[in-house]
Amino acid sequence: MSDGATRVFADAATAADPVADAARELIAGLGLRPWGQVAASVYETGRLVAVAPWLTGHHQRIAFLLRSQRPDGAWGPPEGYALVPTLSATDALLAALADGRAGTELLAPVARGLGALVGTLLPTDARTLPDTPALDLIVPALVDTINDRLAGLERATADRLPRPPLPLPAGLNRDRLRAVRSAVAAGTALPPKLAHFYEILDATPAGAGPTLTAVGASPAATATWLTAAGPAAGPAAHAFLQTLIRDGGGPVPCPAPITVFERAWVLSGLRRAGVAINPPTSVLASLTAATSAQGIATGDGLPTDADTTAVSLDALARLGRPADPASLWAYETTGGFCTWPGEDGFSVTTNAHVLDAFGQHLTRHPDADARYHRTVDRLSAVLPGHQRADGAWQDRWHASPYYATACCVLALTEFGRSAAAAEAVDRAAGWVLNSQRADGSWGRWNGTAEETAYALQVLLAVPATVPWVDDALARGHTYLHESADREHPPLWYGKELYCPTVIVRAAVLAACRLAGLRTTEVDRSVVDCGYQATKTTT
Repeated sequence: MSDGATRVFADAATAADPVADAARELIAGLGLRPWGQVAASVYETGRLVAVAPWLTGHHQRIAFLLRSQRPDGAWGPPEGYALVPTLSATDALLAALADGRAGTELLAPVARGLGALVGTLLPTDARTLPDTPALDLIVPALVDTINDRLAGLERATADRLPRPPLPLPAGLNRDRLRAVRSAVAAGTALPPKLAHFYEILDATPAGAGPTLTAVGASPAATATWLTAAGPAAGPAAHAFLQTLIRDGGGPVPCPAPITVFERAWVLSGLRRAGVAINPPTSVLASLTAATSAQGIATGDGLPTDADTTAVSLDALARLGRPADPASLWAYETTGGFCTWPGEDGFSVTTNAHVLDAFGQHLTRHPDADARYHRTVDRLSAVLPGHQRADGAWQDRWHASPYYATACCVLALTEFGRSAAAAEAVDRAAGWVLNSQRADGSWGRWNGTAEETAYALQVLLAVPATVPWVDDALARGHTYLHESADREHPPLWYGKELYCPTVIVRAAVLAACRLAGLRTTEVDRSVVDCGYQATKTTT
């Protein structure tokens, strides 16, 4: 960041600041709801309906599934992202139908769900499906369960439903699911990340006991264990589920808890944008484990990972508590940095965040070991090497290229050390300019406040002299102001796409602050937008 930008941020912090007010409200919620705030999940809620009808809120969860069904019979986002939630919801309603207490009113939504699966979602090539975590385990597990439920229905009910055995998508098989379940049966220790999917593995979670809060940061995995073991076996886990159910009015989110993930992304993003914040000591303390040998995890029940570790380190540095990023060496590979050891695939956003963490360290310690300098130089070349031909980046942890592009542009702008980095930023800005919608928004499927915020951050990283930028910014500002009370759609990768609501609100606030620093004539509308977006969804 330039000295001039630093002075602007410092001056802005002393003035009346609605963005800072909204940010403080947002941060207060981090301590009040330490497990994180995530929108309700169709997949997880469906699993609770199917495996844990004894939990409070069962009928409210069924009602949530019914009102969430799309007109075409599917559930969830567009394209192949609908497959996993539609399988879960259809199986859940079949389970509720089979227990005889729901009546025949579930027949029509079940029939429409089966129709969507047989008609469009399953007849596809597995290579075209999104790379959501454990899709190759979840899909065959739920297809088999649905087929078993259909085969077990009473004849009078079954005759009213489509009954061809559901197929697997071409190219997808049951081999990995069988191998994992066989390993579980043989008592083999599984990788910690598989705890997140225990509801489909017929497993007993490692370390399960009275003090366990959550299995794999997943309500479904936790409920599956409690159903098998009994609520008395895990009072802490039972209390965790009951809190989520109470807060959501029956439906549950996923992932949860996301304590560190939420706090790191919110604090890093707001401070990077120059928003004046003073987080509680307890919130800051929760990030300090990022300095341990293996880093830090998103939340209880998940393994440590480079992405959460890097963003936590970046947040601490921006808040005046810098730490050596040596814990990230555990994730270094020949191609960059993995999210966790043994990761399938490559994440550009993880590597962008690692560049942030090392760049922060070198800003404060320019005489650091040469290995740190080589890493910044290396990542300054690695990220441009993964840029798409059109100038965008795409990542495996978010459905929108605007998120990945913003992560890469911000890291390369602040810490990139090569001509290739500068060229990559210019091409990214060109892509953003060319992809703005007529209403001023940006988005993969439709214009959204979240994606518009990322697009604005990209444009705000380039010089004001770039042609057409100010016009695009003004139209983007207007869209954000007008979309303040709209619901944020799920775009983040989990078992299905999900929405970490506070992280998204923080991204919008960050864009509002940065936009206010660029232009004064639209500053008030943008600030109001960020403030309203927080107030209306809190």
